[in-house]
Amino acid sequence: MRGHDRINTCLPDEVILEIFRHLDSKASRDACSLVCRRWLTLERLSRTTLRIGASGSPDLFVNLLSRRFANVKSIHIDERLPVSIPVQHGRRRGDQSKLSALQLHYLTEKTGSEDGQFQSESYCLSDSGLNALADGFSKLEKLSLIWCSNISSLGLMSLVQKCLHLKSLDLQGCYVGDQGLAAVGKVCNQLEDLNLRFCEGLTDTGLVDLAHGCGKSLKSLGIAACVKITDVSLEAVGSHCKSLETLSLDSEFIHNKGVHAVAQGCPLLRVLKLQCINVTDEALVAVGNRCLSLELLALYSFQQFTDKGLHAVGKGCKKLKNLTLSDCYFLSDMGLEAIATGCKELTHLEINGCHNIGTMGLESIGKSCRNLTELALLYCQRIGNLALLEVGRGCKSLQALHLVDCSSIGDDAICSIAEGCQNLKKLHIRRCYKIGNNGIVAVGEHCNSLTELSLRFCDRVGDEALISIGQGCSLQHLNVSGCHQIGDAGIMAIAKGCPELNYLDVSVLQNLGDQAMVELGKGCPLLKDVVLSHCRQITDVGLSHLVKNCRMLESCHMVYCPGITAAGVATVVSGCVNIKKVMVEKWKVSERTKRRAGTVISYLCVDL
Repeated sequence: MRGHDRINTCLPDEVILEIFRHLDSKASRDACSLVCRRWLTLERLSRTTLRIGASGSPDLFVNLLSRRFANVKSIHIDERLPVSIPVQHGRRRGDQSKLSALQLHYLTEKTGSEDGQFQSESYCLSDSGLNALADGFSKLEKLSLIWCSNISSLGLMSLVQKCLHLKSLDLQGCYVGDQGLAAVGKVCNQLEDLNLRFCEGLTDTGLVDLAHGCGKSLKSLGIAACVKITDVSLEAVGSHCKSLETLSLDSEFIHNKGVHAVAQGCPLLRVLKLQCINVTDEALVAVGNRCLSLELLALYSFQQFTDKGLHAVGKGCKKLKNLTLSDCYFLSDMGLEAIATGCKELTHLEINGCHNIGTMGLESIGKSCRNLTELALLYCQRIGNLALLEVGRGCKSLQALHLVDCSSIGDDAICSIAEGCQNLKKLHIRRCYKIGNNGIVAVGEHCNSLTELSLRFCDRVGDEALISIGQGCSLQHLNVSGCHQIGDAGIMAIAKGCPELNYLDVSVLQNLGDQAMVELGKGCPLLKDVVLSHCRQITDVGLSHLVKNCRMLESCHMVYCPGITAAGVATVVSGCVNIKKVMVEKWKVSERTKRRAGTVISYLCVDL
C-alpha cells in the first residue's frame, strides 16, 4: 500500500542498528540518518567513532556531540584537522540562531563575558573540553589527542578518573606533565597502547610512575623528542612492562643501557623501531640474543654500529619478517648476508641510503628469502642489475618493488623481475636513468596483476612502454610525472586499456595534449584524482572532454598550464559534483567561480 512504512513497522531497533553497523561509509550513514526521526536516533546510537578538528571551538563540539552519540568508544581529535560549525545550507533562520545562542552560552561559561570576543583558547581543545569529553563518553576505549597543546595534566587527570575503560591513548604533541601521566598509570589498568611522541613536558618521573601503575597491561609504547626521557624510564619499562610487544624510540638521550633493559625484560617484543644515535652494537646484540619473537625491526640514522649487530639479529631473530635499514652508513654486504642466512621468513625489506651495501648483499636476499613480498631500494648506488636478477629468480612472491635513485639498475634488472615475479602489483621507480622502454614493456607483457605504476622522471621511458602496460595491465594508479618522452599515444593506450584508473599524474609532460584528455574522458570514468601541472599543450578543450565523462573527479591540479584559462577552471568546478580540491594560479579564478566553490580552490602562490 502506498504510504505504508513496512520497514519501521516490522523491524525492531536491534535489527536496524545491526544494519547501520555494516554501512562502510560516512556518507551512507548520514543519508540513513535523514530518513526519519527514528533512524536518526538509531544511527546516532550505532556510531562508535568520531573525528573532531581541534580548531573552531572544539570544546563546543565535544559538548554538542556528547549529547547525541552515547555509544562512542573511539575519538580522534587533531589540532591540524579543519572544522566548521555544523550548520546545513537551507536551515531555517531560527535554527541557526539557536546554534549561535548555544555557542555564545558556552563561551560565556568559559570566558565569563558576553562581549563576543573569542579568546585564543576557544579555538583549541582545553581542559574543560576534556572534562566534557569524560562526562559524555563514559564508554571510551580509544582516544587520540594530536597536537592539542592547550590541555594540561589537570585535564588528563580529570579524564582518566571517568574513562576507566581506556585501552589506547595518543598524546602526540600535547604538553602534559608527569602528574597527568602518573594518573594514567594509576587509574587506567587496561591501557595497552600509549603514544608520547613530542610530549616535551614529560620526565623520567612520569614514565616510571606509569610503568609501575599499568605496566602489566601495556603492549605498545612510542617515545620521540622527549628530551627529559632517559635510560631510567626504559629500565622501568623493562622491569614492569612484561607484555610489551611494540616499542618505538626516537631520542638522542637513550643509550645502550636503556635498550638493553627493554631487550632483557620484554621477551614478547615483536616490533622495535629505533632512531637513537647513541646506541651501538652492544644494544643490538642484546636485541638479537633476547628478543626471539621479533618480527619487525627498523633502524634509522645509526652511526655507531656495524655488521656485528646484524649478525646477532640474524642469528637470534628467526621470526623476523620486516626489516628497515635507513642511513646506516657502516653496514655492509656481510651484515645483509647474515640477515638472509638467518631470517628465512623475511617478507619486507627496505634499504635507504646505506652506501656500503651493494650487489652481493642483495643477491643473498634473493637466494635465501623466498617469501619476500616487498622490496624498497632508495639511494643505493652500489646495487646493480645482478642483485635484481637474483631477486627475480628467487622471490616469486614479490608484489611490490620501489626503486629511487638507483643509478646502477637498468632494463635487464626490470626484465628479470617481470619474468620471475609475475604477481607484481606495485612498481614505483624514480630517477633511475638506466631504466627505459625495454624493462617496462616486459612488465606489461608478464605482470598482468599490476595495479600501481609510478615512473617519475625516468627520461628513457616513452610511449612504447605505456602501450605495453595498457595492453597487459589494468592499472588503478599511474604516475609518469617528468617522463618527457611520453605523449598522447602512451596515455591514450592507458585510457583504452585501464578502465579502472582512479589516479593519474601526468605533470611536466611537454608532449601531452588534448587528444589524450579526450580518450581519458571516454575510457576512465572512475578517475578521481588528476595532476596536469606544467602540461603546456593541454587547453580548456581537452579539460572539458575530461570533465564531461569523469563525474567522480575529486581533485585536479593544473598549475602552470598556459592553455587552461579561467573558463577551464570554471568547467571543472561546475562539472564535477564531487570536486574537493582544485589547485591553480589565483588569477585564473573568476569571482563567480570563487563564489561557487571558493572552499575547494587552492593556490600555489597568491601572487601568480
